[in-house]
Amino acid sequence: MKIRAAVLHEAPKSAPFATTRPLAIEEVELAPPGPGEVLVRVGAAGLCHSDLSVINGDRPRPTPMVLGHEAAGVVEETGPGVADLVPGDHVVMVFVPSCGHCVCCSEGRPALCEPGNATNGQGTLLSGERRLSFQGGPVHHHVGVSAFADYTVVSRHSLVKIDRDIPLEIAALFGCAVLTGVGAAVNTAQVRAGETVAVVGLGGVGLSALLGALSSGAARVIALDLADDKLAMARELGATDTFNAGDPDAIAAIRAVTGGGVDHALEMAGSAKALELAFEITRRGGTTTTAGLANPAARFAFSPTRLVGEERTLRGSYVGSCIPTRDIPRFVALYRAGRLPVDRLLTSRGTLDDINAGFDALAEGRTVRHVISPH
Repeated sequence: MKIRAAVLHEAPKSAPFATTRPLAIEEVELAPPGPGEVLVRVGAAGLCHSDLSVINGDRPRPTPMVLGHEAAGVVEETGPGVADLVPGDHVVMVFVPSCGHCVCCSEGRPALCEPGNATNGQGTLLSGERRLSFQGGPVHHHVGVSAFADYTVVSRHSLVKIDRDIPLEIAALFGCAVLTGVGAAVNTAQVRAGETVAVVGLGGVGLSALLGALSSGAARVIALDLADDKLAMARELGATDTFNAGDPDAIAAIRAVTGGGVDHALEMAGSAKALELAFEITRRGGTTTTAGLANPAARFAFSPTRLVGEERTLRGSYVGSCIPTRDIPRFVALYRAGRLPVDRLLTSRGTLDDINAGFDALAEGRTVRHVISPH
């Protein structure tokens, strides 16, 4: 079938994207779903810094590629072997398909699925196949999703079924921002009631982490960012303290108000400098968790003596250490109960045709989550 999709023909591309237009809206050929695959009509897709990092070259991916990984939609057709989904089902797309049988999957860590991450890097579906083509040549899939299109074919292992009454533009956020941010707080860091938490970087993932820490009962949640409007939004969502990350006195001030540092510092900005800040505001015996994906060439230096002598823990978090089939339903339940108001993260909307301008807004910090509706 013919579909409309946002194709990245080459990278890196620099801003302003409304002028350089890295994403071209093309008519692309989409093959039917193969065994274990599903055709989904995309209802909504969020613009995320992980997409931006492919465009600007921070995360090299093969091109041409249809981008987009945070999305929700409606099942249109199922391939052979898919018996638990039917046309009309609403689904959230997950950007790491889990094979279910590798070492990591068998340990209950599907975010680290070895075949899933390998095929993501190659630009294919979990089957190793590509269902996209343009002018007779293959087009790569973005982390098995490629949601910046009106339709997409994905592995059944990239989908989590949800109730049909959740608006798709809200459901889309659960595929990345909520999974990664809330999951980092509740699964990776395992924030407990009464603890102190700092969140560095207040994009969609960072604000989700803030909400996750609050829902876990953190007594004090400190928010840090370079943008004053993001700090204001953090206060509206429940942050007890806010600091501008560029303030040279911020580290000393946070140590002072917390009596030596926070129990948990969560770095969500995707920069080595932000990770260094998070490490410095973590108390002796505390945990620094990073879910930010900096440029692969970036480096972060710290003294091993501090790691030992202060019994520090430094942890990475990918997809929020989530089991999507378990965590998306429970995070949706928290949203329904008013304990995860993730709908407030949706700050702007657009269409497939204005997607490049949407990435300008994201890169400049003018939006938390910009969601496009392809139809």
